[in-house]
Amino acid sequence: MVLKQLTNAEFKMFSQNFKPSSIYQTTEYAFTMNEEGYDSFFLGLVDDSGIKAASLILVRKINGFKYAFAPRGFLVDYNNFELVNTFTNEVKKFLGKREIVAIKISPILVKKVYSADYKLIGTNPNYDAIFDNLKKNKFYHLGYNNYFEALKPRFEAIVNIDLPYTQIFANINKNFRTKIRKATRDGIKVYHGNIENLDYLYLHTKDKYPRDLEYFKDLYKFFDKENLIDFYYSKLDTTEYLKITQNLYSKYSKMSLELNDMLIKNSGNNDKIINRKLEVDQRFEEYKKQLVIATNYLREYPDGIILSSALVIKWCDEVHLVIDGYDKNYKNFNAKHLLLWKLMGRYSKLGYKRFNLGGISNIQKESSYSGLNEFKLNFGARASEYAGDFELITNKPLYFMYSQSSNISNMWKK
Repeated sequence: MVLKQLTNAEFKMFSQNFKPSSIYQTTEYAFTMNEEGYDSFFLGLVDDSGIKAASLILVRKINGFKYAFAPRGFLVDYNNFELVNTFTNEVKKFLGKREIVAIKISPILVKKVYSADYKLIGTNPNYDAIFDNLKKNKFYHLGYNNYFEALKPRFEAIVNIDLPYTQIFANINKNFRTKIRKATRDGIKVYHGNIENLDYLYLHTKDKYPRDLEYFKDLYKFFDKENLIDFYYSKLDTTEYLKITQNLYSKYSKMSLELNDMLIKNSGNNDKIINRKLEVDQRFEEYKKQLVIATNYLREYPDGIILSSALVIKWCDEVHLVIDGYDKNYKNFNAKHLLLWKLMGRYSKLGYKRFNLGGISNIQKESSYSGLNEFKLNFGARASEYAGDFELITNKPLYFMYSQSSNISNMWKK
Protein backbone atom coordinates (compact mmCIF):
# COMPACT_ATOMS: atom_id res chain seq x y z
CA MET A 1 0.00 0.00 0.00
CA VAL A 2 1.16 3.50 -0.80
CA LEU A 3 0.12 6.93 0.39
CA LYS A 4 -0.77 9.46 -2.26
CA GLN A 5 -2.54 12.76 -2.63
CA LEU A 6 -6.09 12.18 -3.81
CA THR A 7 -8.03 14.25 -6.28
CA ASN A 8 -11.17 16.01 -5.11
CA ALA A 9 -13.28 13.42 -6.92
CA GLU A 10 -11.38 10.46 -5.42
CA PHE A 11 -11.70 11.77 -1.89
CA LYS A 12 -15.35 12.71 -2.34
CA MET A 13 -16.24 9.22 -3.55
CA PHE A 14 -14.44 7.62 -0.59
CA SER A 15 -15.80 9.97 2.07
CA GLN A 16 -19.38 9.55 0.85
CA ASN A 17 -19.22 5.80 1.30
CA PHE A 18 -17.13 5.58 4.47
CA LYS A 19 -18.82 4.89 7.83
CA PRO A 20 -18.81 6.75 10.11
CA SER A 21 -18.42 9.79 7.92
CA SER A 22 -18.45 13.47 8.80
CA ILE A 23 -19.31 16.81 7.22
CA TYR A 24 -15.86 17.93 8.36
CA GLN A 25 -14.16 15.31 6.20
CA THR A 26 -15.54 16.54 2.87
CA THR A 27 -14.28 18.47 -0.11
CA GLU A 28 -16.90 21.13 0.59
CA TYR A 29 -15.57 21.75 4.08
CA ALA A 30 -12.02 21.92 2.71
CA PHE A 31 -13.02 24.64 0.24
CA THR A 32 -14.80 26.53 3.02
CA MET A 33 -11.74 26.46 5.24
CA ASN A 34 -9.55 27.59 2.33
CA GLU A 35 -11.53 30.83 2.50
CA GLU A 36 -10.69 30.99 6.23
CA GLY A 37 -6.96 30.95 5.53
CA TYR A 38 -6.21 27.21 5.70
CA ASP A 39 -4.36 25.24 3.05
CA SER A 40 -5.77 21.79 2.36
CA PHE A 41 -5.12 18.52 0.61
CA PHE A 42 -6.44 14.96 0.66
CA LEU A 43 -4.34 11.91 1.50
CA GLY A 44 -5.26 8.33 0.75
CA LEU A 45 -3.71 4.93 1.45
CA VAL A 46 -4.14 2.93 -1.73
CA ASP A 47 -3.55 -0.61 -2.94
CA ASP A 48 -4.58 -2.47 -6.09
CA SER A 49 -8.16 -2.79 -4.86
CA GLY A 50 -8.64 0.91 -4.14
CA ILE A 51 -8.50 3.40 -1.27
CA LYS A 52 -8.25 1.84 2.19
CA ALA A 53 -8.02 4.98 4.36
CA ALA A 54 -8.06 8.70 3.71
CA SER A 55 -8.22 12.12 5.34
CA LEU A 56 -8.72 15.78 4.66
CA ILE A 57 -5.67 17.60 6.00
CA LEU A 58 -5.97 21.29 6.86
CA VAL A 59 -2.77 23.27 7.38
CA ARG A 60 -2.28 26.65 8.97
CA LYS A 61 0.74 28.62 10.16
CA ILE A 62 0.93 29.11 13.92
CA ASN A 63 3.76 31.33 15.20
CA GLY A 64 5.40 30.87 11.80
CA PHE A 65 5.22 27.05 11.87
CA LYS A 66 2.95 24.83 9.77
CA TYR A 67 0.48 22.82 11.85
CA ALA A 68 -2.02 20.30 10.47
CA PHE A 69 -5.55 19.32 11.48
CA ALA A 70 -7.74 16.36 10.55
CA PRO A 71 -11.16 17.53 11.76
CA ARG A 72 -13.15 14.56 13.11
CA GLY A 73 -10.13 12.36 12.50
CA PHE A 74 -8.94 10.05 9.77
CA LEU A 75 -11.40 8.07 7.69
CA VAL A 76 -9.98 4.72 8.72
CA ASP A 77 -11.26 1.59 10.45
CA TYR A 78 -9.78 2.15 13.92
CA ASN A 79 -10.48 -1.49 14.77
CA ASN A 80 -8.01 -2.53 12.07
CA PHE A 81 -4.79 -1.86 13.95
CA GLU A 82 -2.50 -2.84 11.09
CA LEU A 83 -4.26 -0.40 8.77
CA VAL A 84 -4.19 2.38 11.38
CA ASN A 85 -0.48 1.78 11.98
CA THR A 86 0.38 1.88 8.29
CA PHE A 87 -1.73 4.96 7.56
CA THR A 88 -0.37 6.82 10.61
CA ASN A 89 3.25 6.09 9.71
CA GLU A 90 2.77 7.15 6.10
CA VAL A 91 0.95 10.36 7.05
CA LYS A 92 3.65 11.15 9.60
CA LYS A 93 6.40 10.80 7.00
CA PHE A 94 4.45 12.75 4.38
CA LEU A 95 3.80 15.70 6.68
CA GLY A 96 7.25 15.67 8.24
CA LYS A 97 8.92 16.01 4.85
CA ARG A 98 6.80 19.08 4.20
CA GLU A 99 7.97 20.73 7.44
CA ILE A 100 4.62 20.36 9.16
CA VAL A 101 5.37 20.12 12.88
CA ALA A 102 2.37 18.06 14.03
CA ILE A 103 -1.18 17.04 13.28
CA LYS A 104 -4.17 17.15 15.59
CA ILE A 105 -7.10 14.78 15.09
CA SER A 106 -10.51 14.57 16.78
CA PRO A 107 -11.79 11.15 15.71
CA ILE A 108 -15.39 9.95 15.80
CA LEU A 109 -14.32 7.38 18.35
CA VAL A 110 -17.32 6.77 20.63
CA LYS A 111 -16.47 6.08 24.26
CA LYS A 112 -19.91 6.08 25.89
CA VAL A 113 -23.53 6.93 25.10
CA TYR A 114 -26.00 8.50 27.53
CA SER A 115 -29.78 8.79 27.46
CA ALA A 116 -31.68 12.08 27.56
CA ASP A 117 -32.01 11.70 31.35
CA TYR A 118 -28.22 11.38 31.71
CA LYS A 119 -28.12 7.62 32.27
CA LEU A 120 -25.33 5.52 30.77
CA ILE A 121 -26.89 3.28 28.11
CA GLY A 122 -23.90 2.07 26.11
CA THR A 123 -20.12 1.74 26.00
CA ASN A 124 -17.76 0.91 23.16
CA PRO A 125 -16.23 -2.50 24.00
CA ASN A 126 -13.30 -1.82 21.66
CA TYR A 127 -12.56 1.67 22.96
CA ASP A 128 -9.66 0.85 25.28
CA ALA A 129 -7.89 -1.27 22.67
CA ILE A 130 -8.28 1.42 20.00
CA PHE A 131 -7.12 4.11 22.43
CA ASP A 132 -4.03 2.09 23.39
CA ASN A 133 -3.18 1.48 19.75
CA LEU A 134 -3.28 5.20 19.00
CA LYS A 135 -0.92 5.80 21.90
CA LYS A 136 1.43 3.09 20.56
CA ASN A 137 1.48 5.07 17.32
CA LYS A 138 2.79 8.06 19.31
CA PHE A 139 -0.49 9.94 19.37
CA TYR A 140 -0.57 12.06 22.52
CA HIS A 141 -4.04 12.26 24.03
CA LEU A 142 -4.86 15.86 24.99
CA GLY A 143 -7.22 14.83 27.76
CA TYR A 144 -10.90 14.23 28.42
CA ASN A 145 -12.02 17.83 28.26
CA ASN A 146 -15.44 18.59 29.73
CA TYR A 147 -16.42 21.68 27.76
CA PHE A 148 -15.48 23.08 24.35
CA GLU A 149 -11.69 23.24 24.52
CA ALA A 150 -11.16 20.57 21.84
CA LEU A 151 -10.86 20.88 18.07
CA LYS A 152 -14.45 19.61 17.80
CA PRO A 153 -16.95 18.99 20.62
CA ARG A 154 -16.21 15.88 22.69
CA PHE A 155 -19.93 15.41 23.34
CA GLU A 156 -22.75 15.62 20.82
CA ALA A 157 -26.54 15.40 21.15
CA ILE A 158 -28.03 13.18 18.45
CA VAL A 159 -31.71 12.42 17.84
CA ASN A 160 -32.90 9.22 16.18
CA ILE A 161 -35.35 10.37 13.47
CA ASP A 162 -35.62 6.96 11.82
CA LEU A 163 -39.02 6.65 13.49
CA PRO A 164 -42.65 7.47 12.74
CA TYR A 165 -43.34 11.21 12.85
CA THR A 166 -45.63 10.87 15.87
CA GLN A 167 -43.05 8.84 17.80
CA ILE A 168 -40.33 11.46 17.29
CA PHE A 169 -42.68 14.08 18.73
CA ALA A 170 -43.65 11.81 21.62
CA ASN A 171 -39.96 11.39 22.53
CA ILE A 172 -39.61 15.13 23.05
CA ASN A 173 -39.85 16.41 26.62
CA LYS A 174 -43.49 17.10 27.59
CA ASN A 175 -42.79 20.72 28.48
CA PHE A 176 -41.12 21.24 25.09
CA ARG A 177 -44.11 19.69 23.31
CA THR A 178 -46.34 22.24 25.04
CA LYS A 179 -44.07 25.09 23.93
CA ILE A 180 -44.04 23.81 20.35
CA ARG A 181 -47.84 23.65 20.24
CA LYS A 182 -48.12 27.17 21.67
CA ALA A 183 -45.64 28.55 19.13
CA THR A 184 -47.80 27.07 16.39
CA ARG A 185 -50.97 28.58 17.89
CA ASP A 186 -49.27 31.99 18.09
CA GLY A 187 -48.98 32.08 14.33
CA ILE A 188 -45.26 31.35 14.01
CA LYS A 189 -44.32 29.80 10.67
CA VAL A 190 -41.12 28.15 9.43
CA TYR A 191 -39.64 29.13 6.06
CA HIS A 192 -37.01 27.56 3.82
CA GLY A 193 -34.57 30.38 3.13
CA ASN A 194 -31.47 30.79 0.96
CA ILE A 195 -28.06 32.44 0.98
CA GLU A 196 -29.68 35.87 0.80
CA ASN A 197 -31.30 35.30 4.21
CA LEU A 198 -28.15 34.31 6.11
CA ASP A 199 -27.90 37.75 7.70
CA TYR A 200 -30.75 36.59 9.98
CA LEU A 201 -28.45 33.85 11.30
CA TYR A 202 -25.55 36.24 11.73
CA LEU A 203 -27.65 38.69 13.74
CA HIS A 204 -28.84 35.83 15.96
CA THR A 205 -25.36 34.40 16.59
CA LYS A 206 -22.81 37.21 16.29
CA ASP A 207 -22.43 37.54 20.06
CA LYS A 208 -21.86 33.83 20.74
CA TYR A 209 -20.15 32.39 17.67
CA PRO A 210 -16.62 33.23 16.43
CA ARG A 211 -17.41 32.85 12.72
CA ASP A 212 -18.76 35.75 10.70
CA LEU A 213 -21.36 36.15 7.96
CA GLU A 214 -18.82 35.40 5.22
CA TYR A 215 -18.11 32.00 6.77
CA PHE A 216 -21.82 31.14 6.67
CA LYS A 217 -21.97 32.26 3.04
CA ASP A 218 -18.92 30.19 2.12
CA LEU A 219 -20.41 27.10 3.75
CA TYR A 220 -23.63 27.65 1.86
CA LYS A 221 -21.87 28.34 -1.43
CA PHE A 222 -19.78 25.16 -1.43
CA PHE A 223 -22.26 22.71 0.11
CA ASP A 224 -25.12 24.04 -1.99
CA LYS A 225 -23.46 22.96 -5.25
CA GLU A 226 -24.85 19.48 -4.64
CA ASN A 227 -27.83 20.51 -2.53
CA LEU A 228 -26.21 19.46 0.75
CA ILE A 229 -27.17 22.51 2.81
CA ASP A 230 -30.41 24.17 3.88
CA PHE A 231 -31.24 27.37 5.73
CA TYR A 232 -34.46 27.86 7.66
CA TYR A 233 -35.94 30.62 9.76
CA SER A 234 -39.08 31.13 11.79
CA LYS A 235 -41.22 34.21 11.53
CA LEU A 236 -44.04 35.63 13.59
CA ASP A 237 -46.94 36.60 11.34
CA THR A 238 -47.93 39.78 13.19
CA THR A 239 -51.28 40.06 11.40
CA GLU A 240 -52.24 36.54 12.40
CA TYR A 241 -50.88 37.00 15.90
CA LEU A 242 -53.14 40.02 16.40
CA LYS A 243 -56.17 38.12 15.09
CA ILE A 244 -55.44 35.16 17.37
CA THR A 245 -55.04 37.47 20.36
CA GLN A 246 -58.24 39.35 19.54
CA ASN A 247 -60.17 36.09 19.38
CA LEU A 248 -58.76 34.89 22.70
CA TYR A 249 -59.44 38.27 24.31
CA SER A 250 -63.07 38.14 23.12
CA LYS A 251 -63.44 34.51 24.18
CA TYR A 252 -62.29 35.08 27.76
CA SER A 253 -64.17 38.36 28.04
CA LYS A 254 -67.37 36.53 27.14
CA MET A 255 -66.59 33.66 29.53
CA SER A 256 -65.96 36.10 32.36
CA LEU A 257 -69.33 37.79 31.81
CA GLU A 258 -71.14 34.47 31.64
CA LEU A 259 -69.55 33.28 34.89
CA ASN A 260 -70.45 36.59 36.51
CA ASP A 261 -74.10 36.08 35.51
CA MET A 262 -73.99 32.56 36.93
CA LEU A 263 -72.79 33.90 40.27
CA ILE A 264 -75.61 36.46 40.36
CA LYS A 265 -78.31 33.92 39.47
CA ASN A 266 -77.09 31.08 41.67
CA SER A 267 -77.26 31.04 45.42
CA GLY A 268 -75.63 28.69 47.84
CA ASN A 269 -72.23 27.06 47.33
CA ASN A 270 -70.57 28.82 44.38
CA ASP A 271 -66.97 27.79 45.13
CA LYS A 272 -66.53 26.00 41.80
CA ILE A 273 -67.89 28.94 39.84
CA ILE A 274 -65.78 31.41 41.81
CA ASN A 275 -62.59 29.39 41.25
CA ARG A 276 -63.37 29.06 37.56
CA LYS A 277 -64.02 32.79 37.27
CA LEU A 278 -60.71 33.57 38.97
CA GLU A 279 -58.93 31.38 36.42
CA VAL A 280 -60.79 32.94 33.49
CA ASP A 281 -60.21 36.49 34.72
CA GLN A 282 -56.50 35.80 35.06
CA ARG A 283 -56.35 34.61 31.46
CA PHE A 284 -58.46 37.58 30.38
CA GLU A 285 -55.95 39.99 31.93
CA GLU A 286 -53.09 38.17 30.21
CA TYR A 287 -54.75 38.48 26.80
CA LYS A 288 -55.63 42.09 27.50
CA LYS A 289 -51.92 42.85 27.90
CA GLN A 290 -51.08 40.64 24.92
CA LEU A 291 -53.56 42.57 22.79
CA VAL A 292 -51.62 45.78 23.37
CA ILE A 293 -48.34 44.02 22.48
CA ALA A 294 -49.79 42.35 19.38
CA THR A 295 -51.21 45.68 18.17
CA ASN A 296 -47.82 47.33 18.54
CA TYR A 297 -46.07 44.43 16.75
CA LEU A 298 -48.34 44.78 13.73
CA ARG A 299 -47.87 48.54 13.61
CA GLU A 300 -44.07 48.34 13.91
CA TYR A 301 -43.50 45.10 11.96
CA PRO A 302 -46.26 44.68 9.38
CA ASP A 303 -44.15 42.15 7.43
CA GLY A 304 -43.55 40.00 10.49
CA ILE A 305 -40.67 39.39 12.93
CA ILE A 306 -37.80 36.96 12.33
CA LEU A 307 -37.49 34.97 15.56
CA SER A 308 -35.02 32.11 15.00
CA SER A 309 -32.79 30.58 12.34
CA ALA A 310 -30.84 27.40 11.61
CA LEU A 311 -28.26 26.21 9.08
CA VAL A 312 -28.11 22.45 8.47
CA ILE A 313 -25.91 20.21 6.33
CA LYS A 314 -27.17 16.89 4.96
CA TRP A 315 -24.51 14.23 4.70
CA CYS A 316 -25.18 10.55 4.02
CA ASP A 317 -28.08 9.58 6.29
CA GLU A 318 -27.51 12.29 8.90
CA VAL A 319 -28.54 15.93 9.20
CA HIS A 320 -26.15 18.20 11.11
CA LEU A 321 -27.29 21.37 12.82
CA VAL A 322 -24.26 23.51 12.01
CA ILE A 323 -25.40 26.68 13.78
CA ASP A 324 -28.66 28.05 15.07
CA GLY A 325 -29.83 31.13 16.92
CA TYR A 326 -32.78 33.21 18.00
CA ASP A 327 -33.71 36.79 18.86
CA LYS A 328 -33.50 37.05 22.64
CA ASN A 329 -36.03 39.89 22.62
CA TYR A 330 -38.70 37.35 21.68
CA LYS A 331 -37.49 34.37 23.68
CA ASN A 332 -40.96 33.83 25.18
CA PHE A 333 -42.32 32.72 21.80
CA ASN A 334 -40.18 29.52 21.91
CA ALA A 335 -39.63 29.84 18.16
CA LYS A 336 -36.41 27.80 18.21
CA HIS A 337 -38.25 24.88 19.79
CA LEU A 338 -40.74 24.94 16.92
CA LEU A 339 -38.06 25.40 14.28
CA LEU A 340 -35.95 22.42 15.36
CA TRP A 341 -39.00 20.18 15.71
CA LYS A 342 -40.17 21.10 12.21
CA LEU A 343 -36.72 20.26 10.82
CA MET A 344 -36.64 16.88 12.56
CA GLY A 345 -40.05 16.01 11.18
CA ARG A 346 -39.18 17.19 7.68
CA TYR A 347 -35.93 15.25 7.40
CA SER A 348 -37.42 12.14 8.94
CA LYS A 349 -40.03 12.11 6.18
CA LEU A 350 -37.22 12.54 3.63
CA GLY A 351 -35.56 9.34 4.87
CA TYR A 352 -32.71 10.65 7.04
CA LYS A 353 -31.93 8.59 10.12
CA ARG A 354 -30.24 10.94 12.58
CA PHE A 355 -30.46 14.62 13.46
CA ASN A 356 -27.22 15.82 15.03
CA LEU A 357 -27.94 18.81 17.26
CA GLY A 358 -24.22 19.47 17.68
CA GLY A 359 -21.95 19.92 20.63
CA ILE A 360 -22.79 19.86 24.31
CA SER A 361 -20.61 19.81 27.40
CA ASN A 362 -20.00 16.85 29.71
CA ILE A 363 -23.47 16.03 31.00
CA GLN A 364 -21.96 14.62 34.20
CA LYS A 365 -20.62 18.07 35.17
CA GLU A 366 -22.62 21.05 36.38
CA SER A 367 -21.55 24.17 34.50
CA SER A 368 -22.72 27.27 32.70
CA TYR A 369 -23.46 24.96 29.75
CA SER A 370 -26.02 22.88 31.66
CA GLY A 371 -28.85 24.87 30.06
CA LEU A 372 -27.49 24.11 26.60
CA ASN A 373 -27.28 20.41 27.45
CA GLU A 374 -30.81 20.31 28.79
CA PHE A 375 -32.21 22.16 25.78
CA LYS A 376 -30.73 19.76 23.25
CA LEU A 377 -31.35 16.56 25.20
CA ASN A 378 -34.99 17.53 25.76
CA PHE A 379 -35.58 16.84 22.08
CA GLY A 380 -35.19 13.15 22.87
CA ALA A 381 -31.50 13.13 22.00
CA ARG A 382 -28.79 10.78 23.17
CA ALA A 383 -25.40 12.13 24.20
CA SER A 384 -22.42 10.56 22.44
CA GLU A 385 -19.09 10.91 24.22
CA TYR A 386 -15.97 10.81 22.03
CA ALA A 387 -12.30 10.37 22.85
CA GLY A 388 -11.31 14.00 22.33
CA ASP A 389 -8.20 15.37 20.62
CA PHE A 390 -4.93 13.59 19.86
CA GLU A 391 -1.70 15.17 18.67
CA LEU A 392 0.94 13.42 16.56
CA ILE A 393 4.36 15.04 16.19
CA THR A 394 5.45 14.76 12.56
CA ASN A 395 8.72 16.71 12.60
CA LYS A 396 10.51 16.56 15.96
CA PRO A 397 13.18 19.27 15.41
CA LEU A 398 10.65 21.78 14.14
CA TYR A 399 8.11 20.78 16.79
CA PHE A 400 10.66 21.55 19.52
CA MET A 401 11.15 25.02 18.04
CA TYR A 402 7.39 25.44 17.67
CA SER A 403 6.75 24.48 21.30
CA GLN A 404 9.37 26.97 22.48
CA SER A 405 7.84 29.73 20.37
CA SER A 406 4.41 28.86 21.79
CA ASN A 407 5.76 29.17 25.33
CA ILE A 408 7.25 32.57 24.55
CA SER A 409 3.99 33.69 22.95
CA ASN A 410 2.02 32.59 26.01
CA MET A 411 4.43 34.46 28.27
CA TRP A 412 3.85 37.66 26.29
CA LYS A 413 0.07 37.15 26.55
CA LYS A 414 0.36 36.89 30.33
